[in-house]
Amino acid sequence: MFLFTIATLTPALLLILSAFLGGIWVLIAVCFITLFTFLMDRLCRAAAEPRPDAEFPAGDGLSAFLAQVHLPMLALAVWAVGGDSGMSGWERAGLLVGFGLFFGQIAHPNAHELIHRGNRWLGELGKMVYVSLLIGHHVSAHRLVHHVHVGTDADPSSARRGEGFWRFAKRGWTGAFRAGLRAENERRARAGHMSPLSHPYLHYAGGALVAMALAGLALGPGGLAALIGVAGYAQIQMLLSDYVQHYGLRRVLRPDGKPVPVGPEHSWNTPHRYSSAMMLNAPRHSDHHMHPSRHYPALRLSPEMPVLPHSLPVMAVIALWPGLWQRVMDPRLAALGL
Repeated sequence: MFLFTIATLTPALLLILSAFLGGIWVLIAVCFITLFTFLMDRLCRAAAEPRPDAEFPAGDGLSAFLAQVHLPMLALAVWAVGGDSGMSGWERAGLLVGFGLFFGQIAHPNAHELIHRGNRWLGELGKMVYVSLLIGHHVSAHRLVHHVHVGTDADPSSARRGEGFWRFAKRGWTGAFRAGLRAENERRARAGHMSPLSHPYLHYAGGALVAMALAGLALGPGGLAALIGVAGYAQIQMLLSDYVQHYGLRRVLRPDGKPVPVGPEHSWNTPHRYSSAMMLNAPRHSDHHMHPSRHYPALRLSPEMPVLPHSLPVMAVIALWPGLWQRVMDPRLAALGL
């Protein structure tokens, strides 16, 4: 757990310092999440094997702590970026990027872990993170749609071969919203006699409106713009993660028209040790899809899993340029027979 703790909490501490002190601390925080992570991956590329006791309580303890400091960090980010913090223009821009990267690359994988937990309290913590980032529908879309239909046309979060990121992003966001709503409505229809007030989408929308209202009332238009900007940047990181981890990988249809079960070949993975620790082993994505309830320290890599040529954060940067992305990835899909 030591590396997970250092890789997730150090950038949080640096961002808190940068929000209060500004100046060089903003550069240090952004460089730590980006350049330092890249260098650490180059120095220690081989991923550590999970320990037999990897699902001990410390894993949930770190996840719960990260979720509990999320709202104070988000409030701090909104104040530093859009409030009367005394920051210059470049400092506000740097803080928006730094906090956006943190919420998209650390808070998101952590909330993703929590919504897969059987513990209701942990699940609500994960839901709170997504609602505060104005993308609460991800809770329903991820569990009820993505994990069921990954690698098929029914999953808006599985990018098709030849589909550039920016085209995917619009389809992925709106498609996940609609598919999650449809799945929730079907689930509630099967259950029957459920109060309209218990509909998750009412909570997602209501929570987002409350977050925006609080930002606007406390800090004015600048606070509202800062919340939308930071949350939007984090959402781009989330969409990039989905795009990179499933690009072009499809589940074959059986004679009965149903897709084959999810296997190790249906997600891209990376063995880079440091960025994997920072993202709570999210890059070990195949094992997560095969075992959604497996705790992040116990996720495994195996030889039959497709491997990306670079770490997940680097591949996310490459994905911003669709032409470059396709030159890098399409030959790898062809080598897999896709």
